[in-house]
Amino acid sequence: MTQELIANMLGVRREGVTEAAGNLQKAKLIEYSRGRIAVLDRPGLEKRACECYAVVKTEFDRLLPCKNLRNPSTTTKAMAF
Repeated sequence: MTQELIANMLGVRREGVTEAAGNLQKAKLIEYSRGRIAVLDRPGLEKRACECYAVVKTEFDRLLPCKNLRNPSTTTKAMAF
């Protein structure tokens, strides 16, 4: 994903995405390079998200359950998007 694409999806300026990705990378929560994002610390990311994240995730899981993603033994520590 390019920073431009993320910015368009979120309705923000590309510079904001650059700054946010840089901050998350410095905190060792993600690795971001050449359009690839690897989540290194999902619980850490969730702590930095607003309280609405839990509400959205609960509804997403309720409406679109995916058993493989709920079972930690079937996922890797770092997931690339």
